[in-house]
Amino acid sequence: MSKRDYYDVLGVSRQADAAEIKSAYRKLAIKFHPDKNPGDKEAEENFKEAAEAYEILSNQEKKARYDQFGHSGNSGGFGGGGMNMDDIFSQFGDIFGGGHPFESFFGGGSRSGGRRVQKGSNLRIKVKLTLEEIAKGTEKKVKVNKQIVCKTCDGSGAKDKSSFHTCKTCGGAGSVRRVTNTILGQMQTTSTCPTCNGEGVEITAKCTTCKGEGLERGEETITINIPAGVSEGMQLSMTGKGNAAPRGGIAGDLIILVEEVQHESLKRDGINVIYDLYINFADAALGTSVEVPTIDGKAKIKIDAGTQGGKILRLKGKGIPEVNSYHKGDQLIYVNIWTPKAVSSEEREILEKLKGSANFKPQPGKSEKSFFERIKEYFE
Repeated sequence: MSKRDYYDVLGVSRQADAAEIKSAYRKLAIKFHPDKNPGDKEAEENFKEAAEAYEILSNQEKKARYDQFGHSGNSGGFGGGGMNMDDIFSQFGDIFGGGHPFESFFGGGSRSGGRRVQKGSNLRIKVKLTLEEIAKGTEKKVKVNKQIVCKTCDGSGAKDKSSFHTCKTCGGAGSVRRVTNTILGQMQTTSTCPTCNGEGVEITAKCTTCKGEGLERGEETITINIPAGVSEGMQLSMTGKGNAAPRGGIAGDLIILVEEVQHESLKRDGINVIYDLYINFADAALGTSVEVPTIDGKAKIKIDAGTQGGKILRLKGKGIPEVNSYHKGDQLIYVNIWTPKAVSSEEREILEKLKGSANFKPQPGKSEKSFFERIKEYFE
C-alpha cells in the first residue's frame, strides 16, 4: 500500500512553518498515543505514521528532498525502518518538552517542565434496571449532556490555522530555563512556559464558538453494556466517556450508578429471589398445583397434600447470577396459609363439623419443623 502524503498526514499545508508542523504533530501524538488507545492497532499505526511524517518535515534537509522527490527522496523512515515505539519516543522526545512522552504526558515526571496533558472531569449518571435486566444483563443507550470537543475549531481553540504563532517567550520549546546564582554556584531550573502553557505556540485569534477553550456543551448517546448480576449501589466505569479535556487532552470517565427498580411480586435477597405464595387451607390440606411468577416468566409448581404454613419450596437456578460467574442463585417460595377474615353461614357449619375431627386438631409432636429450623437447614 502506498504511503500517504506527509502534509496530509499532519493536516498542514506545504507552506506550513516549523511551529505549525510541530503543533500538528503534537496533537496527533496525543490523539493516537498508545496509553490513550490501549490495544487499538489502528491508532498505533496512525501514531507511527504521524511520527514518520514529522521526522521528515521537521528536518530541513529531509523536507527539501521530500518536496522535490517525494517518498523516494528519503530512504528508510519509520514505515520501512522497522522502528518500535521506544525508538519513536526517543527520537521525538523534544516534541513533548524533553524526556519520554510517557513521562511528560501521562503522569510521570517531566524533566524539562513541559506541559502534561490535561484530563477531563468524570461524569456520574444513574441507570435504573429491572430485576429481569439484572438477572440477564442488558444494553442501555443513554443520552449524556457533557463537554465535547468544539466542532468549529476541532478542539484547537483557534479561529483558524493562521492564528497559531511560535511562542515568543519560549521560542516554541514549551519550557523556559532560568539560571540563578547561589552560594554553590549557578543553578539552572526548567519550568513550563507561562505564556503558552507548554504548547510552544500562541493563539492570536480565538475560536468564536468556544472562546479558545476547545470545548463546548453537547449531547452524546452512549451504549452501556450492563453485566448480569449487578446490584443496587454498584458502580460501573467507562474509560474516556466523561467530559472532554481542553486542547486535545484525555477525556474523563463515565461512572454509572446502578439503581434497582422494585419488582411487583418478587424480592431480591443477594443472588436468591423470594416469592410469597398464599394458598387456602383446603389446598394446603388436599394438595394442588399453582402458577408462580419467576424472572423467566410463569412456572407451575406442585403443593403436596398436608403442606404446612412456612414451608419453603425451591426452584433451583431461577435466581440471580453472580457478577462475572456461572453460579446462579435460586428462587425461594415461602408458603403462607391464607385464613379468611369472614365466612358465610354455610362455611361456618362445615368448619364447625371439621373442627371436631381428630385430623384438624394440632399435633405438636407430629408437626413439621418450625419455619426458622427449615430456613437454617436450607442454608446449611
